[in-house]
Amino acid sequence: MKQFEVPIIYRGPLITAIKKMRKDSDRMKRDFTPTLLDFGPLRIYLARHFGFCYGVENAIDIAFKTVEENPGKRIFLLSEMIHNPQVNSDLQDHGVKFLQDTYGNTLIPFGELNADDIVLIPAFGTTLEIEKKLNDIGIQTEKYNTTCPFVEKVWNRSEMIAKQNYTIIIHGKPKHEETRATFSHASVNSPSVIVKDMEQAKELAKYIAGKKPYSLFYEEFNGQYSEDFDAGKDLERIGVVNQTTMLASDTQAIADYLKQIMINKYGLAEANIEEHFADTRDTLCYATNDNQNAVIDLLKTDADLAIVVGGYNSSNTSHLVELCEEKLPTYFINNEEKILSSKEILHYNFHTKEEMLTPDYLPSKQPVKILLTSGASCPDALVEGVIKKLISFFKVTKTTEEVIENFG
Repeated sequence: MKQFEVPIIYRGPLITAIKKMRKDSDRMKRDFTPTLLDFGPLRIYLARHFGFCYGVENAIDIAFKTVEENPGKRIFLLSEMIHNPQVNSDLQDHGVKFLQDTYGNTLIPFGELNADDIVLIPAFGTTLEIEKKLNDIGIQTEKYNTTCPFVEKVWNRSEMIAKQNYTIIIHGKPKHEETRATFSHASVNSPSVIVKDMEQAKELAKYIAGKKPYSLFYEEFNGQYSEDFDAGKDLERIGVVNQTTMLASDTQAIADYLKQIMINKYGLAEANIEEHFADTRDTLCYATNDNQNAVIDLLKTDADLAIVVGGYNSSNTSHLVELCEEKLPTYFINNEEKILSSKEILHYNFHTKEEMLTPDYLPSKQPVKILLTSGASCPDALVEGVIKKLISFFKVTKTTEEVIENFG
């Protein structure tokens, strides 16, 4: 894979050494067992895959090169580059201004832009409508487009099955930048509808099966279907694609469920399933899969708690938290400063969208066993900072430098 220039401030010597060792010993990425960092009274189990993915490194590389190569020019980001506060803040410190917030609300009107300005398209991509607005101003979008190649893969697959007269079902969060962009690209070619979870997929299935009046569809899926969508005829041939950061198992479960609905309704067999249901399994993102599978293997370890590091509005990170919460106490933090002491931790509850303070999060017994991972938009330096903060609470038998030597 292509190598990117990512600022050194996002790296950490310990994590770099670990990742290099794991990559050299497992080039085919078949071993998902965690890495043990044994500090004596503290044992940290690090997920096999975590941190910056290909799409994020690509976006960061393009963004910082754009700043470096265009001194004196006005540079804007359409919205957050990625869902990580440190990276977005660093770009703002370099003079980059945001045109919209993460929900698409205007921060700087497009009317204030001119053809000489640079506008970076974030890793999530953008809608065709916004791209046209920028092009009409005279702004080049292709040169400064950091859209993740795996997001574009979903768009290309959607276009391909649209040409075969399938309606596109998008599994994603309706307000997420990537889902909005995918919906825009899909709906220009085919009728499209967003389902946010299995519960909504089951309700959609009732319309497919004719168990609910089509008239109710438009209120139930308000804001989630394309213009002129006809629930009576546009659900006869469907294909499922996804926001790349959703839980892969959830997307597959939704696809399997809707596939079975089609089989039941039309009396299909595997030989003719494509008459009503498209095969779209190739739209799942490799990094999302790897990170989620690494957490699944990580959770096989007997441990006291899990810590997940990442941006609080990061979809892929919240799904890692979701997996961990099913097994043991889990603390979602965006940097080491949230670990206030050995007695208290300030962490994010993504269900209620608020931070909460938890006392006595570390058990009194030793060794303390902690599972650790991070989202695809989280710098390794933040994970390393969390490790160092945890180490500071114990009389460890090894320093981080000695542990680094083990992975050299």
